[in-house]
This record gives sequence, C-alpha cells and structure tokens, in this order.
Amino acid sequence: MKTIMVVDDERDIRESLEGVLSDEGYNVVAPSSAEEGLAEILKNPPDLVLLDIWMPVMDGVDVLTEIKGKYPNLPVIMISGHGSIETAVKTTKLGAYDFIEKPLSIDKVVLTIEHALEQKRLLEENIALREKARENYEIIGNSEAIQKLREDIQKVSPTNSWVLITGENGTGKEIVAKNIHLFSERFAKPFVAVNCAAIPEELIESELFGHEKGAFTGAVSRKKGKFDMADGGTLFLDEIGDMSLKTQAKVLRILQERNFERVGGTEKVSVDVRVVAATNKDLEEEMRKGNFREDLYYRLNVIPFYIPPVRERAEDIALFVDYYFREFSLDTGKEVPTIDPDAMKALINFDWPGNVREIKNLVERLVIMATSGVITLDDLPHYFKGTQHVHDQSLFVPTLKEAKRDFEKEFILRKLQEFSGNMAKTAEAIGIERSHLYRKVKSYGIDLKGLERD
Repeated sequence: MKTIMVVDDERDIRESLEGVLSDEGYNVVAPSSAEEGLAEILKNPPDLVLLDIWMPVMDGVDVLTEIKGKYPNLPVIMISGHGSIETAVKTTKLGAYDFIEKPLSIDKVVLTIEHALEQKRLLEENIALREKARENYEIIGNSEAIQKLREDIQKVSPTNSWVLITGENGTGKEIVAKNIHLFSERFAKPFVAVNCAAIPEELIESELFGHEKGAFTGAVSRKKGKFDMADGGTLFLDEIGDMSLKTQAKVLRILQERNFERVGGTEKVSVDVRVVAATNKDLEEEMRKGNFREDLYYRLNVIPFYIPPVRERAEDIALFVDYYFREFSLDTGKEVPTIDPDAMKALINFDWPGNVREIKNLVERLVIMATSGVITLDDLPHYFKGTQHVHDQSLFVPTLKEAKRDFEKEFILRKLQEFSGNMAKTAEAIGIERSHLYRKVKSYGIDLKGLERD
C-alpha cells in the first residue's frame, strides 16, 4: 500500500484529504505543521507528499527544498489557497511535480497523485535497468590507469561534450562508450553503434544518414539512418579513422549544423545526438598523411580518452581471468574453476596483442575445454609454455621496443602455425582485424607459404 503524506496546517483540509485518499486505497499520514512533516519525511519517507505552501514558522517552499536535497526522486505536489504564477513556477523549478490551487478539486488531486506515482515508478524502473546495464558493461581493473578512466567517465558523462576514445583493438573502447551513455542523462534514449570500418564506402552514407525511396537501385522505401535512430541519445562511431574524407566532410557538417539530408532527399532532418568516436589509429599521424580532416578531429576531440593495452597494466590480468571465469561458468552451468600459480604467472607474463578480447576468448575456451576444476599450465595453448623463455631472451635485446617487437613476431608466428597459416582464423583467435594482421605479417617478413598444409 502506497503511503501519502498530507502536510497542511488547516485541519479541515487534512481530514478531507485523509478520508478521500484512504477510500482510494492509500495509507495516509497527516502532520499538522511543516516542522513535524519534515522530521517524519527525513526519518521515514512516504511515496508522495501533498504540501501546503503557506504555513506558520516554516513554509512549504522551505520544506520542498529540504525534501529535494535529501530525496530528489520523492514526488511533491504543492497546494495553496494563495497561489500565483510566480509561486507555481518557483516551486516547479525547485522540483515540485505539480501545483494545485485551493479550493481543491478532489478528482484533480486523485488524478495528479496517480500520474505522479506512475512517473516515480517509471523513473525507479529506469534506474534499475540502468544499474543492470552498468553491471553488464563493467569496466574491469584496479590499475591506476583504469581507476582514472572510471573517474573521468563519471565527470564527463553528465555533460553533452563529444568524446574521442583511442586505444588498440580489443581494449574495450565500446565498453567505455556505453558507460559514458549509461551514466549520462541520455541513458533512457538509444545507444547506436556504427563500425565505420565494416561498412562499404558506397553504403556508409546511407547507413549514417538514411535514404529516400528511389535514391538508388534497391532503395524501395525510405530508411532512417544511424543519426536519425540515435536522436536524443548517443551515437558511437567506432573506427572513425577508417572513414573516407568524403564521408568525414558530411559528418562534420552534421556536427556543426545538427541537421542533415537523407541520401536522395532535400528535406532537412534535425537531430539531437551526442557523438562518441573511437579509433585504433593515430589520428594526428593520419592528418599529416592527409587521410583525416583536421577540422573533424578537433571537433570530435573535445574530451580525449586513452585506454592503455593490457601489457601496460598487467596487474589487471588476474581480475579479467576471474571475471570471465565466473561469467562463462554461469553461461555453461559449470563450476567456477581456479587457476594454479604457474598458469597464472604465464598469463600475466604474456603480452596479449589482442588485449581484453583475447583474454575473454581464451578464458571461454578454458572453461569449456578444461577437464578438471583447476586450470594448469598444461591446459593453456602451447605458445604460453614458452612465455617465460621468450621474456628471458628479450632481456638480451638492446631496447624495450625491440623486445616487444621480437615477442610479438614470435607470438604471431606461433598462432599462424596453430591455424596452418589461415589468416582469418588467426585474426579471430587473437582478437585483431584481419587487415591489421596482414600488415603485421608483412612488416615482420613472415612467410605464409611454409605454414600451409597440403
């Protein structure tokens, strides 16, 4: 049963409202003074408050301010026999749900209470859904870099500023983008993600801006684009460094003017979208090469976020392993395994070129394939068994950069051997794009012919 508090110094008003609302199925408490009502609210908040404005000693405006400071989501309906537009506007700005003048219309009071309680229910439901979503997109890690990342997300999310996220493939750029959305005021609106590298050049304009019927062969009806779909919410442009200069120019115009035309159309479509972009490329280098527009870069790079690779935060690896052990054990119905010290040491010493995505893939495989409840070094892929040796040998390389390069080359070679030179399967296993793997194979001079099976 919902509890409604009626705070009014007029006895007749209190008794009248108490009788009507009790008949409507509410539990009613009716203190006779503002001071008594406020003390009760702070001790045991009701579901809704009906609050008179003009009362001796402490008036309703002061009580409203105190309530909203402590319980911002508690609906308060103001009532007064001496109302004015100024008073109504003032109390609404302070957070009142509505303002009702005396003499009270009982029907209006009951209807307003129903609407206020329904709005509160929806708000609480949205908050619960947001908390659930945050759990699903938790940012894992206790390293200094990740702690700062979480703090920055809390600072930036409530604003409408555009964000540019940089970092290697598999570091979790989309997870960060979703957290920015979930902690923002736009959380109840759409989060729309676009992988700019995955859409063919001839289709990306239609994907982003939509098209009109007949705009091109196959356009049999009007289609909304991603900007349209994200109206009121957040648009995540992933791998924006792979977007063509032509499309970059159109995106820039939308960001400046906040409207666009669909492909084949002339009508202006206005949108309210927060843009969060991400890339694994060095955009400053891409600008020097003429592959990325400077004006778009500075438009997007209002708030820069950098996600360090796993190899720079080895202290987080054990947390990732534990998190994904629990996640995949729950999914498969298996007991959560443990891992012995030697196996964990091998995982911590590994360079993880595929970053978090590679850890997740490996842990899923271990949960499914392990024959006992304890993961040992024998359960790990064969290339982990040489991890310590590779790291020891790297001590004789002149520089850290060269050591990392030698290790990465050795790792990629072993993975290619595992998959008989199959580039697609190798790229998927280590969590990087196939085009990125091709570039690395070429730069390291790895001969694929000798790896293929007859």
